[in-house]
Amino acid sequence: MHTSQAESSVYPKTILVLSIAVWLTVMNTTMFNVALPDVLDEFSLAPSEGAWIVSGYSIVLAIFTIAYTRLSDYIPIRNLLTIGIMIFGCSSILGFFADTFPWLLAARVGQAAGAAAIPGLSMVFAGRFVPIHRRGRAMAMIASASSLGFGLGPVVGGTITDFLNWNYLFIVTVFVMAVIPLLFLLLPNQETKKASFDLLGGLLTGGAVTSFLLFVSTFEFLFLGAFALLAVMLAWRITHTEIPFIQPELLANRGYRLIVYLSYIGFTLHFALLVLMPLMIGQVFDLSATKVGLIIFPGAMLSAVAAIYVGRLIDEYGNIRVMLLSQILLMISALIFTFLSPLSVYMIMIGYMFTSFGFSSLSSSTTNEISRILPKEQVATGIGMKQLSQFVGSASGAVLGTTILEWRNATYSVSSFQWAYASLIILMTLSTILFFVYRKRAQSLLS
Repeated sequence: MHTSQAESSVYPKTILVLSIAVWLTVMNTTMFNVALPDVLDEFSLAPSEGAWIVSGYSIVLAIFTIAYTRLSDYIPIRNLLTIGIMIFGCSSILGFFADTFPWLLAARVGQAAGAAAIPGLSMVFAGRFVPIHRRGRAMAMIASASSLGFGLGPVVGGTITDFLNWNYLFIVTVFVMAVIPLLFLLLPNQETKKASFDLLGGLLTGGAVTSFLLFVSTFEFLFLGAFALLAVMLAWRITHTEIPFIQPELLANRGYRLIVYLSYIGFTLHFALLVLMPLMIGQVFDLSATKVGLIIFPGAMLSAVAAIYVGRLIDEYGNIRVMLLSQILLMISALIFTFLSPLSVYMIMIGYMFTSFGFSSLSSSTTNEISRILPKEQVATGIGMKQLSQFVGSASGAVLGTTILEWRNATYSVSSFQWAYASLIILMTLSTILFFVYRKRAQSLLS
């Protein structure tokens, strides 16, 4: 009993420290979204080219996230987190001195390689060590920290970009290294296990994802062919390797696949908006980067506060109802952006309030549902795969939004933004259909 009580008192402190780390790394993403117009001007880039600051970051984040979560089956979580945070911090220092676009992109990729350890392993810790009756609140707290990062990022990023320069955004994120001593104090001291790691499978996964996104952004069929070839090679690797990078048992689980699809679409929508909103506010409404941040801030702050109650809703009413709530909120946000955003910048503010609340609800409930439906030995990899799909969704959203924006050759016109937003309604319609398919399946398994 004494051990159980001691562990229960440590869980909230550990989740708090992990949430702080998640907050700083997520804030790093949205800070650069606000600075994107300034980066485009400085390096004379088209929106689709500059979007690779976001999508390139997301691709690396996706691949390394599942790598870290796979390794957590063999290497202590606190060791992996320390490595990731050190890589993230050192890349941030490198980025401060970037004076060319390739240098900036390299620094962002390095940041992503380190940052990938933090959100995924935080969710793995909650799914593996926090008791099921408290897990919903723990995951909601991590999701809340993520929402807070999304909210503060635009404000901090806009202010720094306006009064200093986008290079100084890298300095803010160095502070995440301060949590390393606390991680060693609070996280359990797990033993390192001997195992093989499927490096080739990881490289094939990364190549397939990158080729797919390059095709989406350029419509060059060479990239589509590369994606098809790499996907076939990856499929062969999965079925012919004893411990593959992507576990075939997860791919065969239909319920799990449906949750991954929902997560992918949710992240695609969210990141499309995180790229489109700053561009629309800056170009259509002619507001500064600081004001862009202030418009985005209330929605994310609402989500951060509401995520606390989302955790309680999950623990009390279950994941399915909260997943339904997320679908409703995200569909409303897509409708507001498509039809009402041209009327006033405040409609963008209101629309994003629905977006961020819905996104937080979706992230918490789907991750908790995965920890419930998968065997314990598959939870870490399952969460890692979900994180991979989410970050691929992040990259897809950035590419999708800017590609449709440029499609009509009137990049910053109001109608171009509306066409880009309208694509999100189609995405949410598909997502809602998938949700009801999953709910029907879940109900049939219970009956």
